[in-house]
Order: sequence, then C-alpha cells, then structure tokens
Amino acid sequence: MKSEAAALPAADTSTPDTAPIPHIDAKRAFQYTREVTAFGPRYMGNEAHKKLERYILDHLKEDHLEGDQIEEDDFTADTVEGKFPVHNIIAKFPGKKDGIIAILGHYDTNYPLRNIGYVGADDGGSSTAILLEYANQLRGKTRDGYSVWLVWTDGEEAVRDWTDTDSLYGTRHLAEKWEKDGTLKKIKALFVMDMIAAQDVNILRDDNSTPWLLDLIHTAAERGGYQSHFYAIRTPMEDDHLPFVKRGVPSADVIGMPYGYNDVFHHTAQDTMDKLDPKSLEIVGNTILETVHLVDQR
Repeated sequence: MKSEAAALPAADTSTPDTAPIPHIDAKRAFQYTREVTAFGPRYMGNEAHKKLERYILDHLKEDHLEGDQIEEDDFTADTVEGKFPVHNIIAKFPGKKDGIIAILGHYDTNYPLRNIGYVGADDGGSSTAILLEYANQLRGKTRDGYSVWLVWTDGEEAVRDWTDTDSLYGTRHLAEKWEKDGTLKKIKALFVMDMIAAQDVNILRDDNSTPWLLDLIHTAAERGGYQSHFYAIRTPMEDDHLPFVKRGVPSADVIGMPYGYNDVFHHTAQDTMDKLDPKSLEIVGNTILETVHLVDQR
C-alpha cells in the first residue's frame, strides 16, 4: 500500500446501535498470524507462498465449505520482473438479504524485500489471519443479513516499485472480473483489512475510501469503546480497495498506520511478531464485524 501526507479528521456523531457487539477470538487470530508469519517470505511464485495458499484452503475446508462456496481466481500477471502466478481465494457465506458484503485482505509479502528475510507479520500476516478468524465466526449458519464473501487477495505488493500498473495485481483482476459478471452491482460494502495488529493500533481515515462507510466504522468503534484507535490520522491511501472504488463500489481501507514511530517498521525486516498485539486484532476485528451488522441494517 502507499500513503500521502496526513491531516486530522472530523469525528463521527452517529447514534450507536443497541444490538450485542460481536467478538472474535483474538488469541486464536493471533495464533493464525504467528502461523502465517512462520512460513517466511511469501512473495508471488515462491514455495512458501504456495504452502500458505494450501494452508488457507485447508482451513476453509475445515469450515465445511465445498463446491461453489470456495472460488479460486487464478491468473498469470505480466509484471516488470516477468510473469507470476496470482491466486485470489474467495469464501462465500450465505445471507438471507439480497446483496454481498466483501471483506478482503492480502496474503502475499513484498517481492523486492525477499532477500532481507522480510516476513510481513503485520503486512500480510495480520490480514490473512483476521479473515481466517472471520471464517470461524461465519461458518455453519445462514446470516439474517447480506451474504459475506471473504477474499484473500494476492499480488497486492509491488514487484519492483509501486505504480498504478505495478501493484494490486489480484484486486485489479478481480474487480474487472466482477464488473463483467455483474457481481459488483450486488456489493453493498467492501472492506480491505491491512496491517491491523500492531501494538496500540490506530486505523487511519483514508480519503480514498467511501465517507459514509468510514463514518459507519467509527460508529461501530464507538459502540465497542474503541474509538480512540480510529482516525487520529487522515490521509489518502493506495491499497486493494482502489480498483473497486474506481468502479463505484462503497469501499473502506481498514489500515493501521504509521507502523511504529514515524512508520519505522513498515516494509522492513523489523515487521515481526514481537511488534504485534492480540488486543489490536480484537479491536479491529470486533469493530468491522459490528460494521457489517450496521450495513445489514441500512
């Protein structure tokens, strides 16, 4: 992902909902983060990336998802460093309302940093893990609200230098595919989870996201008493939501930055498990599940 200069936002003043607040298993999500990170560098095409892909699919099969409930969007990306296999993984959990809420998170790590031992605990690890935990929360039931699709996106990171064409390989492909087959018209809200587990996490307010959806996230954070962890910084972000924003899909980038003082750990070999906290996964994980509930009520 890529960010610009920061500024302070205005606070949301929406009236909170009164339904029970959902809770993830933060310890389990943190363990998933640890297991994902232990694969090591997971850039497109390497063996650890393939092992992680199988790890995700095995987890979903444990959730008794079969057939058309698991979709693999596979293609070959033509990049500045050659051709790479890209694999988006989609798990679909049915709802009674006509529409889709999509929650995305990338599982690849940065290709240019492959030779420095970069393991992406927060940047790639935490996003992979929270979706695995969301699968636990959603399995075995039909929601009263919209269907929820979890998407482990691939190729989010640049292969050489971040540009419009050297980044977001998986979501650029998926957004185009969903536009052609009519899926985009059914999406009521789309969330991108990225870098959400750092100690004392703060989710920035992204100027490229849909304002009403950001406000709804803040309302959900207030309900859980987590509002101090949201929107201290305001800045435009380039992340996996952009291909969908450009096509008119209500989208929010849920990203915790800066990562360490002055963003010192971002895209460095210091992005390791000791910088993370299960409490942060709890804060962000619960807030977005509550936001999903609020989208259902709209």
